[in-house]
Amino acid sequence: MSLPFEYDQMMVGEFGGTTPTTTDFARARVVILPIPLDRTTSYVPGTRNGPHEILVASSHMELWDEETQTDVHSIGIYTLPEMEFPFASMDEVVGEIRRVAAELVKHDKFPFILGGEHSITPAVVAALAAKHPGLSVLQLDAHADLRESFMGTPHNHACAMRRTLEHARTTQVGIRSLSPEEAAAAPTLPTAIFYDFNMRRDADWIERVVDSLSETVYITIDVDGFDPAIMPATGTPEPGGLSWYEALALLRRVIERRTVVGCDVVELSPIPGQVAPNFLCAKLVYKILSYRFGGEVRRWPDERRASFSASTRRP
Repeated sequence: MSLPFEYDQMMVGEFGGTTPTTTDFARARVVILPIPLDRTTSYVPGTRNGPHEILVASSHMELWDEETQTDVHSIGIYTLPEMEFPFASMDEVVGEIRRVAAELVKHDKFPFILGGEHSITPAVVAALAAKHPGLSVLQLDAHADLRESFMGTPHNHACAMRRTLEHARTTQVGIRSLSPEEAAAAPTLPTAIFYDFNMRRDADWIERVVDSLSETVYITIDVDGFDPAIMPATGTPEPGGLSWYEALALLRRVIERRTVVGCDVVELSPIPGQVAPNFLCAKLVYKILSYRFGGEVRRWPDERRASFSASTRRP
């Protein structure tokens, strides 16, 4: 394997399985970067296993997306080895993630990060914000993650969005857990919060989310933003949350109306013997890529599309 930059690494599988389009870094539009970090999780550990299990699940995923009627894999999706962290401090870990993310940005790749805990996000956002002034961040999450510091470090996963705000303003969706400290700080910070308990009272809540974002957007998805009925495999699950189709509707609309330049899916803590949450994450990655790049790949001819739509329409 030959890359134009170096980092400590461990080989893993490729997203979506092995195909000819995933073998060449130079030609790939999308680069998957697995970051199996699990240093600051405080309730149920295991996010270090998340990236690997997403990749394993993706190898069993069909590559045709019936919604966009495309096989977006043909744009070139290259999977990097998992990052390793032979560092003593979180400062060093964050610095290395930012360096590697900056390399991907320099080579004009669309970075899709597989976590690992949420503390990886600010370093990636920092790398992208350096290239895209005015960048905003869309966060799907149960938790506000706005603490200044937690458990002795400002790089705790509970501080992920507080650190992200040092580089870009945010819009936080599905929030249903925050501390008194975060509640007091939130009105003073450059963030728009859509609370899970009341955001759906406005039928146009998705449009309001989109309107709150700048033209260029990074998306970070903590899987505990989903209803734990469909996503139990996370360290800090909360009642409530987004359904699968609510999340997809939001993501598709954001991608239609804004320029999305990168994404991450974090905080999967796999449950042995329960593969559905892992597969949900793999499918979520592929849906986002299909929304983002589907317009650039070959689609069915109109007559085949019409036939497919008719065959799937309810009687």
